[in-house]
Amino acid sequence: MRSAVDELISPHPLGERMPSVYTDDDFTQRFTRALDEVIAPVFTVLDCFAAYLDPRLAPADFVDWLAGWVALDLDESWSAAQRRELVARAVHLHRFRGTRRGLAEHVWLLTGGRVDIADSGGTSVSTRPEGPIPGSSPAHVLIRIRVPNPEAVDRARITAAVRRMVPAHVATTIEVTT
Repeated sequence: MRSAVDELISPHPLGERMPSVYTDDDFTQRFTRALDEVIAPVFTVLDCFAAYLDPRLAPADFVDWLAGWVALDLDESWSAAQRRELVARAVHLHRFRGTRRGLAEHVWLLTGGRVDIADSGGTSVSTRPEGPIPGSSPAHVLIRIRVPNPEAVDRARITAAVRRMVPAHVATTIEVTT
C-alpha cells in the first residue's frame, strides 16, 4: 500500500504564494508548511498520473484497482508480473473471450507454456421448437499445456482460471506435460 513520502518537498509551496503581508508572519508560514506536507503527495500523484494508468508502471495495489476498471477478475495468488500483464492485455483478451484463441492466450500468460486446445466445438440446432437437441456428446474442452517443468504449474490455480473463462456447461480437462 502506498503512503506518504518523508521529507517530500512541495513543488508549489503555499507560503511563497501568499500576499506580502503574510510572508513575515511566522504562524502563517508554519501553517502553510503543514498544508504543503499534506498537498505535496497529491502533486506527486498528479504529476505521475499517466504512470498510474499503465499497469506495467503503476503501484501494485493500484494494478488490482485497474483490473476492476477493465472487468478483469484477478487471483491474488498470481505473481505481480502476471497480474500486470493480464491487466495490460485485458482489452485484447476481452476481444477473444469465449474463443479458443482467447482461452489459449490467457492460459499462456499464466503458465508461459505452449497451449493446445481441443474442443467439441460447433453449435447444435433443432428444426422443431423445444425438440431434442441433436448430437450426443456434451460440450468439452481439452487443454494441453506444455512447459519445461510440469511440477511448477499450479494446476488448481490454472483450473480455477479456466473455469472462469469457459461457459458453465462446458466440461474441461487440463493436461500439463513437457
